[in-house]
Amino acid sequence: MDMPTGLPILQSDWDKTPASVQAGVIELRQENQALKQQVATLQAAVEKLSERVNKNSQNSSKPPSSDAPHGRSYPKPEASGQKKGGQKGHHGRGRKFKPPEQVNRIIISKPRVCKQCGAALEGEDPHPQRHQVSEVPRIEPEVIEYQRHTLHCSTCGCANRAEWPADMPKGSFGARLQALIGYLGGRFGISQRDMQEMSEAVFHVDIGLGSIPAQEQLVSQALAKPVEEAYQLVQQQPVVNLDETGWHELTKQTWLWVCTTPQVSVFRLAPTRGAQGAEHLLGEDYAGMVGSDRYTASNWLDPAQRQVCWAHLKRDFQAWVERGGQSKTVGRLLLVQVKYFFDLWHRVRDGPLSRIEFQAAMQPIRKEVHYLLHIGRFVKHPDTRRTCQNILKLEQALWRFVDYQGIEPTNNAAERALRRGVIWRRRSFGTQSESGSRFVERILTAVTTLRQQKRDVLDYLTQACLAKMSGDAVPSLLPAV
Repeated sequence: MDMPTGLPILQSDWDKTPASVQAGVIELRQENQALKQQVATLQAAVEKLSERVNKNSQNSSKPPSSDAPHGRSYPKPEASGQKKGGQKGHHGRGRKFKPPEQVNRIIISKPRVCKQCGAALEGEDPHPQRHQVSEVPRIEPEVIEYQRHTLHCSTCGCANRAEWPADMPKGSFGARLQALIGYLGGRFGISQRDMQEMSEAVFHVDIGLGSIPAQEQLVSQALAKPVEEAYQLVQQQPVVNLDETGWHELTKQTWLWVCTTPQVSVFRLAPTRGAQGAEHLLGEDYAGMVGSDRYTASNWLDPAQRQVCWAHLKRDFQAWVERGGQSKTVGRLLLVQVKYFFDLWHRVRDGPLSRIEFQAAMQPIRKEVHYLLHIGRFVKHPDTRRTCQNILKLEQALWRFVDYQGIEPTNNAAERALRRGVIWRRRSFGTQSESGSRFVERILTAVTTLRQQKRDVLDYLTQACLAKMSGDAVPSLLPAV
């Protein structure tokens, strides 16, 4: 019987071994090899599960809201050596006094007699010490009763009934209350039952639970045209940021997409997370630049039209560091380069560094990142190798923000805008109807866009509802030219 390779036994000793012992050794050898293979498989599975369990917002695309409140495995930030709080030279931002025209009432306190000699005091202090207090008065609703009379003609006896005013609400609630309900639900996430309680306790308006979604639908109808105009404007912009999150419409799985620009952001629910969802929002013929993560939904675009989010890449590199071994070495070196170029980016964004100087300083960083990603293709960990290969396929999309002005290196703008949608989904589990989904799209688009333009959200929604009631044109969401 041939001796198995790898045994620490001389061939001459093996030949002298009885056949029955040789058979037992071979059997044990095969069993040992099978157990080693099983241990290696289990060890790989444990490593995968451990990495999945330890994922957080710092080493993956998971949102911060999904992080556990305790036991976070975040990397410790570098100590700055400074005390906590405002630093020396920092100008505080205390509460400023309102101008006289915005003060409703002034209460004056003057001393009447001298505290030393008791003599009567007269005159004015040209610079009195001031203290202002803001207060909210008790809110009482304004109840408006409309009456239309029917008068009989004294000549022919014909009954003549007056017409209702054109701006009279068809329901029992006015435009500002409709706007307030839409704003509180769409922006601040107040549930319909809480909205009913707030209406009664704070605004002293009795409203049935079923009337809450009815008012939201009136707001949604008022916003339909300006939101459609916002969609069309975004599709014409040279640079946009794109992101999505899961959603449910009754029993259907859908995705809430957001597309942001500096002054307008639009939301739309689509039945797919893939490329068709992005095309549904941007249009099939979109020719501008898109900032996004590395998800395949953006693969329908040429890499020359994309800017891959470096905040996501930084999390990938941090995950490599936490894997240890060769992955850790490559990830750590890539994080160093990321820190270098973000420092440069902040300087060129804020002004001290010119774009030409920035582009020149970025050249060695780009080469180093390219070199490290190629090294990463040969590390032992298969996930690290695969990620490096996928990033290199999009290498042209890594540096659009360097080559062209007006492009951000991260997709943070879209992620921030989408956060309200994520919170909405978590508190309500989505929507129950198509009309509810349209309200989500429209109110998020309106509120986010108005806040970007620093416009009064409640005033705009009120004007939109008033215009819808009277049949006038609803004000535009587009920025003033």
